[in-house]
Amino acid sequence: QVQLVESGGGVGQAGGALRLSCAASGGGLGAYALGWVRQAPGKEREFGAAICRGGLFTGDADSVKGRFTVSRDNAKNTVYLQMNSLKAEDTAVYYCAGRRTQYSSTWSSKANEYDYWGQGTQVTVSA
Repeated sequence: QVQLVESGGGVGQAGGALRLSCAASGGGLGAYALGWVRQAPGKEREFGAAICRGGLFTGDADSVKGRFTVSRDNAKNTVYLQMNSLKAEDTAVYYCAGRRTQYSSTWSSKANEYDYWGQGTQVTVSA
């Protein structure tokens, strides 16, 4: 069973950038579509970005479009979320999630379709 561990969170300046990483153990990430889901205090979980097994296709929410980029390195068993042009509303706990799939080109924006979750990493954007 794959285990996911996020890192790279912290405090960022509005307009600045942060890069999150999610490393996997217990299984190769190549069998999983991966996503980033965030949850702000008092709010529902919100889809951020996702990437297919092969890394060719990605998707992201309107709220982060043009600012966040998801990528992966299957050889390193790691998925990344590059966050640019940070806004105060990006403040949240960010979770890495995995969904084992036989399809190499699909990804999901639905949090309930992911089977494996990391513990989350806090991102705080200051003005």
